[in-house]
Amino acid sequence: MSYFENFMKANQAYVELHGTLNLPIRPKTKVAIVTCMDSRLHVAHALGLALGDAHILRNAGGRVTEDMIRSLVISQQQMGTREIVVLHHTDCGAQTFKNEEFQAHLERTFGLDVSDQDFLPFTDVEESVREDMELLRQSPLIPADVVISGAVYDVDTGRMTEVQ
Repeated sequence: MSYFENFMKANQAYVELHGTLNLPIRPKTKVAIVTCMDSRLHVAHALGLALGDAHILRNAGGRVTEDMIRSLVISQQQMGTREIVVLHHTDCGAQTFKNEEFQAHLERTFGLDVSDQDFLPFTDVEESVREDMELLRQSPLIPADVVISGAVYDVDTGRMTEVQ
């Protein structure tokens, strides 16, 4: 049995618990969270969020990219969010490689030149949060009155530490 088949069975049990909530399309807290795709982050549980509370946007490293800004603009302008939390974490896979090495690996593997692609690796997790918060503050598409906060989630303890 594939994982997908297991997911479909688990979903049947979830549907019975879910019921018909009829949640509004706009997130209740008016918060969007930018975080990593890492499977060790159960963001909703870690932050005490329920269905319908916040937008949770995920990518590799939880980095602020052009597409992440696109999603945040939609979140704000169409769905009413007024706060952004940048949440990176310890022991991140984006800390395990350098652009040049990864680009060379991809060229060997696929025969493609990706030397112009930045995969956004980092070495200092707190500094990566600061960089991403600054990108958001400098974006002409993010209004100046949007509250921007940042934190690092410890994958070993579940504790979050605020980044200034």
